[in-house]
Amino acid sequence: MDYRLEQDLLGDKNIEVSSYSGINTARALENFDLGGKTVNLHLIKEIALIKKAAAMTNKKLKFLQEDKADAIIKASEEVIDGKFDNEFKVSAFQGGAGTSTNMNVNEVIANRAIELLGGAKGEYDLVHPLNHVNMSQSTNDVYPSALRIAAIRLIRKLSTSLSSLQEALQIKENDFADIIKLGRTQLMDALPMTAGQGFGAYAKAIERDRWRIYKVEERLRQINLGGTAIGTGLNATNRYVFMMTDIIQDLTGLGIARSDYPMDITQNCDIFVETSGLLKSCSVNLLKISNDLRLLNSGPRGGFGEIILPKMQAGSTIMPGKVNPVIPEMVAQVSLRVISNDTAITMASSMGQLELNAFVPLIAECLLESLELLDRSVVLFKEKCIDDLLMDKDRCLENLENSLVSATALVPYIGYDKASLVSKKALSSGKTIREILLEEQILPIETIDKILSPNELIRTHISGK
Repeated sequence: MDYRLEQDLLGDKNIEVSSYSGINTARALENFDLGGKTVNLHLIKEIALIKKAAAMTNKKLKFLQEDKADAIIKASEEVIDGKFDNEFKVSAFQGGAGTSTNMNVNEVIANRAIELLGGAKGEYDLVHPLNHVNMSQSTNDVYPSALRIAAIRLIRKLSTSLSSLQEALQIKENDFADIIKLGRTQLMDALPMTAGQGFGAYAKAIERDRWRIYKVEERLRQINLGGTAIGTGLNATNRYVFMMTDIIQDLTGLGIARSDYPMDITQNCDIFVETSGLLKSCSVNLLKISNDLRLLNSGPRGGFGEIILPKMQAGSTIMPGKVNPVIPEMVAQVSLRVISNDTAITMASSMGQLELNAFVPLIAECLLESLELLDRSVVLFKEKCIDDLLMDKDRCLENLENSLVSATALVPYIGYDKASLVSKKALSSGKTIREILLEEQILPIETIDKILSPNELIRTHISGK
């Protein structure tokens, strides 16, 4: 195997001739040899976009020679397009506040730009990872800005998916508007309701999540590019800062804005805590809905059996005929993961010190993972569960008629204590509320019929009035 020799402040190192990454990446691979998760490619591609924008800016300002700038721009575009995805192998969990990731991108772009100029990888006099690709930048303004852009793109995607889920739930609200079922509180029989009302409540919860997540983009739009190391802007010019922001807006199509106080963006990560908190709220609702569906689907004979979930796969290697609610179970597990990621983001954000947070790589990994997982699970939840689920109308009616919930409607007529006694007698005798009322001639039959009519029991009024 052929090698090239590269140097840094720690000494020399042999790098494979074919490798687009260099000595900084090699040291990171050795130092953070954790296996498993590498840096999220959404983040890598937004860093590459910033490198492209910086080269365009520095070319216009004549800080960077035209041929070098054009090569960097072309190489950055190739990274964005995924041509060099296999060159980004550094662990997502790295020390250095993201410096290893920034250097990995710098080196890949530099070496590809060198090739485009006719040189051999490692000939950094042609294009240098720091002097040219990283010109007017620092990890500390590039990394958080790239994370914000990546988060905005994924937030928009998730918001669209949540909107589709909300619509699917609203369709079920209409489809099941005439199915009367038993409502329950604390898992105990409570009052009659329609199945549609239940799905309407789910839709309202998802509507709030969609709106909250959509709106948080506004606070992610501010970036600190040009702030360089600690937000003071050393080695960047005002012309660079303003031009860079304009070019980023054009390249992304997003409402990106220059922060009026870059030092704030550089050291404070509370916006990521806020964003993650909204993802956690969404996960709480998804977890509740998925658990409700699992419970109402339970059975088919020994449980509630009121909802019929789509059958997706055989459920057991030993129990023939068993089909499990695998899609709600998947959604529940994703929700729990997002909730746990929120804890990590909260802790990592609180551990920033003075002018920088060294733990932003953990924040980035957890936030982007949560956004990706939520988006995909919401899509699958809608397509493989909500769209095709059914209600067992007969089972809903059977459970309702076997309950004692209609006793509540008697309170305005015979009082709480007497209604409680009727309910107790019905429970002990195995008879219905109606049968006890008729046997003991507590109310006229016409009144009983009006009070206990299912459609009377699901509206905001006094039943029978």
